[in-house]
Amino acid sequence: MTTDVGAAPSSEYTLEDVDLANLDRFRDNEGWAQFAALRAGDPVHWNEESDGKGFWAVTKYDDIWAVDKDSETFTSEKFVNLEDVDDDLMDFRRSMLETDGARHTALRKLIQREFSPRNLLKNYEAFLRELTKNTIDEAKKTSPDGEFDFVEKISADFPIQVLARLLDVPRDHTPQLIAWGNEMVANTDPDYTQHLLDSPESEKYRHLPFRSPTVQDVWDYGRDLRDKRVGGEGKDLVSILANKMPEDGLPLSDQDFNNYFSLLVIAGNETTRHAISQIMLGLIAQPDQFKLLKEDPSLIESGLEELLRWATPVYHFRRTATKDVELGGKQIKEGDKVVMWFGSGNRDEDVFENPNKIDVTRKNVDHMTFGKGSPHLCLGNNLARLEIRLLLEELLPRIEKIELVGDVKRVRSNFVNGVKKFPVKVTWAE
Repeated sequence: MTTDVGAAPSSEYTLEDVDLANLDRFRDNEGWAQFAALRAGDPVHWNEESDGKGFWAVTKYDDIWAVDKDSETFTSEKFVNLEDVDDDLMDFRRSMLETDGARHTALRKLIQREFSPRNLLKNYEAFLRELTKNTIDEAKKTSPDGEFDFVEKISADFPIQVLARLLDVPRDHTPQLIAWGNEMVANTDPDYTQHLLDSPESEKYRHLPFRSPTVQDVWDYGRDLRDKRVGGEGKDLVSILANKMPEDGLPLSDQDFNNYFSLLVIAGNETTRHAISQIMLGLIAQPDQFKLLKEDPSLIESGLEELLRWATPVYHFRRTATKDVELGGKQIKEGDKVVMWFGSGNRDEDVFENPNKIDVTRKNVDHMTFGKGSPHLCLGNNLARLEIRLLLEELLPRIEKIELVGDVKRVRSNFVNGVKKFPVKVTWAE
């Protein structure tokens, strides 16, 4: 049975051995050991790529923050994943993530109000709490012996039902939404896609985001929803995008809508799901913290930022240098890819004492999980916080004991810090 669930680096790497482009190492949970080596020996490190131009890996907290807050020097316009997108395809594939400046602000503001803390508490807290209870009840009912896959029964079920409500689509559409999200964001994992990003076959799909033909299915689905809601008074996210003009006066084109919608399908499900899985894995590996939260439920809310720091569901985002610049003693050239490894920043020993240990009593946890306070701060960060808090508040009191009963299987990706399978045995509290 697997015991290493990411609590600490499971092996040691020399600088010569580090390769953050090697996806199998992340599948095997060896990213943390590589980050530790880089923070100690080469915090701004040039990493070659077999199928790309190479990139600067930025692994210290302060350097990551310097890049993330400076969109003039380090732009998102040249795309935010490691893939090198052809210049003539950038506009077709561009989403809000790959936009800076006034247009980025206008696109964010289209739905930003829906994700304000006040609006979420008013419109979603009661729904989410009831949904959480239903998810737990269903897991308990369908697994009378207490054995089930935590990802399938808890982590995946809960956030996708929230997304369905945000989009105003039927509950029975959620398995398809999950499958689409998996295939797009985990396009380097053979368990999730037949069209691997790093395979020669992906070339014929290079005009599509994630080089995935699935994206076209997502776009067709989203446009059908939009077309039925144009001119209506719905408050769901699709209706808002269909009927609201961005504040810069530039309406969403069909392609703008396509890319916005596919981003919602991913962001509204994938990251929260993986954060929930990672948090529970951490609490199983560090039972003293599980015990603390059960004995003092108030620590769930105050300790949430620490749990998010430790979980870090997205390893990295990329920027591109707009000019020659020095960073961490290295000379970055205009056009170089600069990759912010948030997972490493969240384990920086100079910022967080004993960073591989969860400490739900840790104070002032200024983590990087959602992009800190940068222009690209995750739009759904308040919703993710609410979802995770409510889930823990409802789930932990009902668990007497939880243990792993099989191997943890991770997504083969250096982008999403994801868990595919997570078999547990739960002894439910009476």
